[in-house]
Amino acid sequence: MSSSSLIPVPAAPDIDLSDTRADLGQRAANHVIKQLSGLLSRQARVRVMFACAPSQDEFLAALVTQSMASIDWSRVSAFHMDEYVGLPESHRAGFRHYLRRHVLDRLPALVDVALLRGDAPDPEQECRRYEALLAEAPLDLICLGIGENGHIAFNDPPVANFDDPRGVKIVELDHACRQQQVNDGCFPTLEAVPTHALTVTIPTFRRARSLSVVVPGPRKAEAVRAALRDPITTACPATILRTHPQARLFVDRASASLLT
Repeated sequence: MSSSSLIPVPAAPDIDLSDTRADLGQRAANHVIKQLSGLLSRQARVRVMFACAPSQDEFLAALVTQSMASIDWSRVSAFHMDEYVGLPESHRAGFRHYLRRHVLDRLPALVDVALLRGDAPDPEQECRRYEALLAEAPLDLICLGIGENGHIAFNDPPVANFDDPRGVKIVELDHACRQQQVNDGCFPTLEAVPTHALTVTIPTFRRARSLSVVVPGPRKAEAVRAALRDPITTACPATILRTHPQARLFVDRASASLLT
């Protein structure tokens, strides 16, 4: 398969295969910039949600660099999808810190940003606050990844609900999810990883107009295989992506290695 080929998988999103992780980031960035340009040509503002994880590093770096001259970020409203309960915004493993370092500090025009506060005094009230912000209008685009256990945001298999009545909720992270944070180098030990988080729930992803899914690296190969080949159940929450009419999955040869 060439680096620009689409893998034909029945009942699946478009799958864009790159030779390397760096190429994947570039291709995903080009796709998102094209999406944003089209949206901004038709409407006054665009609502976008970003994943915050090391798997997104190359994509976000390319997006920032390539979009500075072509995208009016002052017309974009930005959200992120999860945060650890109790972690301050200054914590290097927190997702607010990640979003600032990789996106917000590099795009000064992007000022309309809603941050999910994991260290809010009342986490349940914080869920309701963020839920109300998301309910104000549909999300035009979500840039997301898939976890090693198949999660979307922090919707791990034990807590995922495809028809969740909540828009944002408090969840207990399962062992595989917490171990991934150690594998990614975000925390030194499993014991250091928080046990609970606030997360946007799966119906938010289902209702979004477009999904750009960035999943590089060998540790994601089993999750990619399961997302595309297993039955659509919460045993692998990412299987729900196969039901979305405007989803594109970006993989490299390492993460696509089990699809042959």
